[in-house]
Amino acid sequence: MDTCACALELLGMLVYVGAWLCALASTILPQWLTMSTALLAVESYELGLWETCVVQDIGGMECRAYDTLLGLSNDLKLARILMCSSLVVGMLGMLVAIPGLYLVNSCNKHGGNQTKKRLTIIGGVMGMISGVLCLIPVSYMAHLAVIHFFDDQVPDVVPRWEFGDALFCGWGGGFLLIVAGLLLVTSCSCSQAEPEPVLEQRYQGMSTDVSFRKRSEYV
Repeated sequence: MDTCACALELLGMLVYVGAWLCALASTILPQWLTMSTALLAVESYELGLWETCVVQDIGGMECRAYDTLLGLSNDLKLARILMCSSLVVGMLGMLVAIPGLYLVNSCNKHGGNQTKKRLTIIGGVMGMISGVLCLIPVSYMAHLAVIHFFDDQVPDVVPRWEFGDALFCGWGGGFLLIVAGLLLVTSCSCSQAEPEPVLEQRYQGMSTDVSFRKRSEYV
């Protein structure tokens, strides 16, 4: 494998790990949606996948987990499922892609280069799938926030939910997961063909020579 393909692999794995950590942070953080009211300026509210929080200006923060799973809205249930699926697929993609890296000593037998390429491609594709699974719930929750924010039927004095930091972290993680998958797949297309081992070439040459001698003796 040439230097360019090796560099793409390393860059892809570094981006992969960073993007997965961003997706994990987005899943855990409660700041998916934030809301502050003019009537009570000292407090603001935050909505996450697992808990809701009340933040005070003096620095205090109190969070409370959801009491029941069945009582959650379908939006939060869908977001939970997709974000957890994104994390699982992304982790499996990294575990599959690591043995396929050129610097990892694995699959050294004949045809091992093709096996490493397949593992790298599979890991890259799983990374792209993980990125899409991460972008869907983040974008959907942002879409709902925009619809409710510009709803004309709601009076202007009523507070509205706005984008939180977790949404931006999720967007970054999802796009970087797709980029990491593309880098891993591209590294395989840039790699050179596997050279035939020298010992096997000698063995094939000796076998050809012996068979030629046997044929000449029969003649």
